Amino acid sequence: MAESFGGDYTIVEVTAGDGSAAELWIALAKPKQARTLVLAQAPEGASAEVYAGSITDEHRQLFRRLNLKPGDVYEVASK
Repeated sequence: MAESFGGDYTIVEVTAGDGSAAELWIALAKPKQARTLVLAQAPEGASAEVYAGSITDEHRQLFRRLNLKPGDVYEVASK
């Protein structure tokens, strides 16, 4: 049986392969899964790490407006 994506948001920081840019992505998935899902959508050569900061209730309310389904990812912004 497949593992569940879970029901919480994970922030993932993506760095370009040349180290020149960092972007933040949101995934509706568990941290390990979120990293893999984001890397599948990020440019080739990019690296990704789960963001160490905490997600507040205010963040969760904003993320809900994205209407993500479990396993979805969304590129938020460049840092």
